[in-house]
Formats: sequence, structure tokens, C-alpha cells
Amino acid sequence: MGDRIGFAECVSLAVGGMVGGGIFAVLGVVAETAGPAAWLSFVVSGLLALCAGYSFVRLIRASDSAVAGPVEHVEEFTGARWLAGVVGWVFTFGYVGTMAMYAYAFGSYGLQLVGVASVFGVPARPLLSAAAVACFVGLNALGARASGRTEDALVATKVCILLVVGGAGAYYGATHGMLRSGFGSLGGGVVAASALSFVAFEGWELLTFDLDSIADPQVTVRRAIYTSVVVTTLLYVLVAVVTTDLLKPAAIAANEETALAYAARPVFHEAGFALVAAAAVFSTASALNATLFSAARLSQQVADAAHNAPGRPVGDTGTSESVGQRRTSEPGESSPVRALLVLGTLTAILTVYGSLSSITSFASGAFISVFGVVSAVAYTRRDSLASAAIPAVGALGSLAALLALFWHLHRTDPDVLATVATIWAVVLAVYWLPRR
Repeated sequence: MGDRIGFAECVSLAVGGMVGGGIFAVLGVVAETAGPAAWLSFVVSGLLALCAGYSFVRLIRASDSAVAGPVEHVEEFTGARWLAGVVGWVFTFGYVGTMAMYAYAFGSYGLQLVGVASVFGVPARPLLSAAAVACFVGLNALGARASGRTEDALVATKVCILLVVGGAGAYYGATHGMLRSGFGSLGGGVVAASALSFVAFEGWELLTFDLDSIADPQVTVRRAIYTSVVVTTLLYVLVAVVTTDLLKPAAIAANEETALAYAARPVFHEAGFALVAAAAVFSTASALNATLFSAARLSQQVADAAHNAPGRPVGDTGTSESVGQRRTSEPGESSPVRALLVLGTLTAILTVYGSLSSITSFASGAFISVFGVVSAVAYTRRDSLASAAIPAVGALGSLAALLALFWHLHRTDPDVLATVATIWAVVLAVYWLPRR
């Protein structure tokens, strides 16, 4: 194993995991749901993510293992192997939803760049999305992945673009009297939008899967998670304010898949639109590539755990691969090809046939559930006011967000609710039935 990574690279990994592509896809959905108060939805989601991060860190510090991940922690502290298996399974399919969202955004923004609506009468967006998934499944199966330095450069580039667009947009809005607080739009839509936006805060938890690659993990991971979530929340607040204030609601509703690019147009005109669209294409492609490999590894571990001896925790296959190893893998390194093919196929199906709302709801629901369970487990390890209150807020807040998400879908789009419920019923049935 190479040198262990420190605080700065951990923050880069976590911010890159969150900003990776989610904001490009989910911003329009959140803005349409919450209106000018969309920024507040990101604040609420960010606070829940911080509570979950605190809970993850608490379990790391309380664990008997120095390198156990969140799935192993669930089994260690509850004694319920089945619950740990479900958490790992939901984690895996949450990543499927996330990858489908990335692929959807890739196709939507790519379509804006190429200007082709259809190919031989077939809509071009699903074709572009499916092609991206197929491409990265092939690359990962062959062992070709971006190096750590390449990923760091991509993270820095997309964060800089978002800062420039957000900062210039905020200045433009302030000088033209267009900025609003959004407090006049408070209501149930803010809570529902918080739940929908939760998938945009997925990514920091990857640090907890690879503790053995991090220098002084108990200190470094804690600081990196808190720092990255706060930085990402502030960035999301900035772009949410700009998007909802510079675009009319009708424009957001008509272009929810590419709202951020349209928000850049009043300030930077067509050049800004093209810049954001290009950044979204590269960002979502990078995020899809990185998430696909990590999800395949996780799914392989969960599947292998079903055949492990009872003494081995779920998620432990007897091998360990660090963040640094994953990010700098050499071509030809063994990849879980079957898992890549299965996850790639499921991702392609979901991104081709699903709507952006259903995909976002599916993925957000998965991570809300997992983070809520981990927070509840951390609550059982309480030994002070903070160690009781923060996980409790995380667990109860996650439950409230999940209920708000279901209620919002029931009220506004029951077909999407039925679709999401059906998908999750199938996912859980596939997990449970072979074990009966």
C-alpha cells in the first residue's frame, strides 16, 4: 500500500464525491419544488448530512476494528447480520440510482452541446445516457480508471466553475435587484425538496469504507467529513440562490435537467451556457466512472458475505483495497466484472426509462434510509448530551425527510411514487427471497 492520504486529499475526495455530478442533475428538481427557498432545502439536507457524518465518526471511534466500514459497524453494534446485509444492499442500489442520475444529466447536458434531439427518430438523451454507462462499464472492466491527480484536478475545475458562475450570478442578481431571501416561499415544498436533494450530499461516506488508507483516520476522517459537508452546502446554497433568482419558475420547470446552465446565460450569455454544460458533461462522466467501480466493489463484498463464514462481518471479503489504490489502479487490475455488468445494466435501464424525478427520489430515499439507520445505531452508543442529541436529530430527521418525500410524491406525482415503491419492493425481494 502506498503512502496514506491526509486531510487535504480526504476533503478533495469527499467534496468531489458530493459535487461530482449530483448538483448538475438535482438542482432543477429542487428549485422547481421549493422555489426561491431552494437554498434552504440544501441547508436542511446539509445539516442532516452533518448529523449522519457525526454518527459515522462515532461508530468508527467506538469500533473494535480500526478499518471497519459502516456496514460492518451496523452488524458489530446491533448483532443483526440481516440488518447489515440490508444496509449494504440499499447502499449498493442507492449507488445505482445515483449513477442513473449522473447518466441522465450527462445525456441532458450533452444534448445541449451537440444540438441533436433525436437519432433516426429515437430520442438522443436516452441514447447518450446509455452509451455513457456502456462506455464506463467497459473501461472499468478493462481496469482503466483515472489517477488520483486527475480526479483532484477535475474536482478543482468543477468547484471553480460553480464558484465563478455562482459568484458572478449573485453579483448580477444583486446589482439588478433580483435576489430574494425565499422566506416568503416557506412551506412543505422546502422539506420535500430537502429530501429530494439528499442525493447531492452522497459521497463523503466513501471515506469511511477505506480507513486503512488514511493517516490517523479517527481524526482525519472526522475533520474531512465536517469540512467537506460545510463547504459543499455553502456551494449548493450559492448556486441555488442564483438559479432561482435569475430564472423564472416556468424556465426552471421547462429545463429542470439543465437548469444550472440556463442560470449562467443571463450573466455569461451563450459562452456561459456552453461552459456550464461542458463542465456538467465532464463532471457527471467522472462521477459515473468513479461511482461505478466503487459500487461494483461494494456489491461484490455484500454478495460474497452471503457465502462467508458466520464470524466474518458483512462487507468483509478478507481483502482490503484503499482509496489510494482504487484511485490509482493500474490497467489490468482485477475488477468485479460480473458486478460491473449487472450494475451497469440496471443503471442503463433506470436512466433510459426513468424520469429525473423518479431517479432522484429513488436515490435520495436510499441514502436517507441508510444514513438514518446509521444515526440510529450511533444513538445506541450515546455517552453524552452531544452523542445522544446529534444522532437522534439525524435519525428522526431522516425519517421525517423520507415521509416528506413520500407525501410529496403522493400529492404531486403518484405515478413516480408507485414506480419508486415498485423498484424498492423488487430490490428488497431479490435480497430476501434467496435467504428464506
